Amino acid sequence: MGGPLAFRKDEMRAEACRKVVFPVVRTKRDKWKRDTKKLSREVLALLYTERGKSMAEIANIIGCSHHKVIYWMERYKISRRTRSDATYKKRNPQGDPFLFRTPQTQKERELFGLGVGLFWGEGTKAIKTNSVRLGNSDPALLRFFVEFLVIFFGVKKEDMRFGLQLFNDVSVSEALDFWGKELRIGRKQFYKVIITPSRGSGTYRKKSRFGVVTVYYNNKRLKDKLVSLLPM
Repeated sequence: MGGPLAFRKDEMRAEACRKVVFPVVRTKRDKWKRDTKKLSREVLALLYTERGKSMAEIANIIGCSHHKVIYWMERYKISRRTRSDATYKKRNPQGDPFLFRTPQTQKERELFGLGVGLFWGEGTKAIKTNSVRLGNSDPALLRFFVEFLVIFFGVKKEDMRFGLQLFNDVSVSEALDFWGKELRIGRKQFYKVIITPSRGSGTYRKKSRFGVVTVYYNNKRLKDKLVSLLPM
């Protein structure tokens, strides 16, 4: 909760930080004082590396210029985050929105192995891909993959998105109703439907009357985690 009390606590924390961020040095007259020209390596590492604060936020907390923070970060050779890492931190200030849980029983190990196998066979594993993606026309297979993400990675189903690719001779509304019921999701979780011209009544069309659905979970770290689990 916010309010005057919360604001006061923030101010107190900032003031405490200012007191320790400038190292104490001995003057020529053998007196101790704080060197306000020099920033503490320990505090910079704490705020930047452990707390995930940006350099601009650190400057605001300490009460100095942004350039001063940059200078001492470089002086201490504190590794800088990449742009993508910085963006990820900004979008996920509380840390990863998922939590990997190892399978505990034989049944869970079997389910986990099947889930990883599905991603290996059907998922998108390209390096530049920033999300977990898996497409198929089989509702049971997609349901299983969704549950795999929920059970072993703590992914919230409401945070998932779904793409639907459909032939142009099938009702969009009917297809959305079908997939919504099969996967137990709402229409708001679907991206804009992609319509594909039909090419005759082949076997594939009969199997995918309601199109192909792709499961999306927009988190690069989870995608990278899944890729790391593959026997490649």
